[in-house]
Amino acid sequence: MAGFQAIVSGRVQGVGFRWFVQRAAERLGVRGTVRNLPDGSVEVNAEADPAALDALIAELKTGPGMSRVDSVDVAWRNTKQGYRDFRITL
Repeated sequence: MAGFQAIVSGRVQGVGFRWFVQRAAERLGVRGTVRNLPDGSVEVNAEADPAALDALIAELKTGPGMSRVDSVDVAWRNTKQGYRDFRITL
């Protein structure tokens, strides 16, 4: 089990980005959270096997059709947060 925190910047709020991430995470078997940040970016905290996390990062770099992803800054971690599912949080 591995994990990361990612900050996604660009046009990622108001375009369904959090819902896109939630659907991708559920499809890939990733647990964690996604939320909008006050500066207009999106924070993703995720845990799963490394292959699933790599696949999620690829999805983050693409985003939904109306988004524009300028950067995805990933900080890997080995600590387990104990997420039970993947949720959109405030």
